[in-house]
Amino acid sequence: MGHLRLIVVLSAALFFTNLTCATAADLNSDKKALLEFAASLPHGRKLNWTSTTQACTSWVGITCTPNGERVREVRLPAIGLFGPIPGGTLGNLDALEVLSLRSNRLTINLPPDVASIPSLQSLYLQHNNLSGIIPSTLSSSLTFLDLSYNSFSGEIPSKVQNITELTALLLQNNSLSGPIPDLLLPKLRHLDLSNNNLSGPIPPSLQKFPASSFLGNAFLCGFPLEPCPGTTPSPISPSPQNANRSLWKKLSRGVIIAIAAGVGAVVLLLIILLVCIFKRKKDSEPGGGSSSSKGKAIAGGRAEKSKAEYSSGIQEAERNKLFFFEGCSYNFDLEDLLRASAEVLGKGSYGTTYKAVLEDGTIVVVKRLKEVVAGKREFEQQMELIGKVGQHQNTVPLRAYYYSKDEKLLVYDHVSLGSLSAALHGNKAAGRNPLDWETRVKIALGTARGMAYLHAEGGGKFIHGNIKSNNILISQELNACVTEFGLAQLMAPPHVHPRLIGYRSPEVLETKKPTQKSDVYSFGVLLLEMLTGKAPLRSPGRDDSIEHLPRWVQSVVREEWTSEVFDVDLLRHPNVEDEMVQMLQVAMACVAVVPDERPRMEEVVRRIEEIRNSYSETKTSPEDPREGTF
Repeated sequence: MGHLRLIVVLSAALFFTNLTCATAADLNSDKKALLEFAASLPHGRKLNWTSTTQACTSWVGITCTPNGERVREVRLPAIGLFGPIPGGTLGNLDALEVLSLRSNRLTINLPPDVASIPSLQSLYLQHNNLSGIIPSTLSSSLTFLDLSYNSFSGEIPSKVQNITELTALLLQNNSLSGPIPDLLLPKLRHLDLSNNNLSGPIPPSLQKFPASSFLGNAFLCGFPLEPCPGTTPSPISPSPQNANRSLWKKLSRGVIIAIAAGVGAVVLLLIILLVCIFKRKKDSEPGGGSSSSKGKAIAGGRAEKSKAEYSSGIQEAERNKLFFFEGCSYNFDLEDLLRASAEVLGKGSYGTTYKAVLEDGTIVVVKRLKEVVAGKREFEQQMELIGKVGQHQNTVPLRAYYYSKDEKLLVYDHVSLGSLSAALHGNKAAGRNPLDWETRVKIALGTARGMAYLHAEGGGKFIHGNIKSNNILISQELNACVTEFGLAQLMAPPHVHPRLIGYRSPEVLETKKPTQKSDVYSFGVLLLEMLTGKAPLRSPGRDDSIEHLPRWVQSVVREEWTSEVFDVDLLRHPNVEDEMVQMLQVAMACVAVVPDERPRMEEVVRRIEEIRNSYSETKTSPEDPREGTF
């Protein structure tokens, strides 16, 4: 009996040992296949795949199953892969569900073992130079197949009709020829076979798709394209024109005349009614109508048009389109952006800001706007203006935007060192050095130059509207970059408690309308924040924040305790107090209560340049250790 128990225990142990080894072997075999793939295919951007690192947690473009036992996704778009896809590599990833190698320079044919991976659900190979025929051994699990913008030839495999779960088949811009198979695919929602050499009639099962799915095939015919030679329109689904024509044939001439007369009378009555309404409206408005009523009419027209656009038959692909500005080198679409891993950088009065890392390693910053009150046309016009004026070394350019009824997204470049707010008030215990005086002057000057540039553009009427330390980003070279400018006109007026004044000028608290003069005030508060090291927003439990920073500074200076104003981290540096006092004078001029008493940003730039030059002439010797990094 004891021997029997021992055998059972040993057998169980052997079973679990084999199971563990099999799991490890599966993941190891996946790693081996991927390493062989990378080794045999040149790539412009070096992958960080090595045999000594964890594939599931550190390899670029690799996602594993939740239990970490197999590779589930391989996403390597636009990383410069060059040459033919090696056989016997990716095809061995038998747990792979998603393969994206789009926008590379892959050549020759698509290996059959890759196309036939049993678990493969999504295959993205668009924008390459693959040629040869499309393998007939496509995986029956596919739901999304995109082979567009390649050089595939031959016919569309008839076995595609066996892929019953397929929802998207995108084969446009290839060299495919021959007839289109009758694809009885119940879940197919997206089809594009345009710009090939296909011929013959369009199968009845595909006639539900728009003509754009078939354009660019000279010898293709049938609905929704031109009828095929020698055929007559199908009596089952006559076109509206034919149906109307047959209806008119059945009516007698007398009935037609009566209908025409009735329609003419109705039209005449409507014309008379419109003339009366217009005349009454004109008489009721002194001088033919005030400018305010005209403005309301225009605004109402825009609102109605915007609403009509939402409810119209615009194709989903057009509504879900990212608009990129000229000169932008990014190569992704909305789907890529929504699929990116995101990290919340902050939540502000205009919405939430995210750091998004796309599958190809591109890093962008995405602003998700809230409480946008502008209509579609006004929004797009303001985006165009922002994209035009934001081309300066001290501004963060807007690269792209997305507009829909429910979502408004803005895409910016990622600036490496984060915000000025984090640099001033971040956790210094985590190894972050405080900003020295020279760096703060450099950031102040860069911010002033960026704002002066913005104020000078757009006919001298462009405003930022939301200057604060969170919206001043710092580059690797410690240059200031102004971001989120020009959005105030699109947003609902912020609800600000009188005790939470922050960066807002007195007049903005009353009128809710920012101006260039209120921008100068906000910049003055920003300078005070850099000089004092104190945040201008009251934060519970923090002793480095002041409810009304300009008023506090004025009260301290009035008592002739000016040195008590400055950040203690600045006072550690010798020979800088004179320049700090001069900068304090600039800041106090900017926060003057009366807007007309504030200087223009061009004047602010000139005065800060003088302070910087003065500091450069008197600063200490090179032996004095100064750390401008943080």
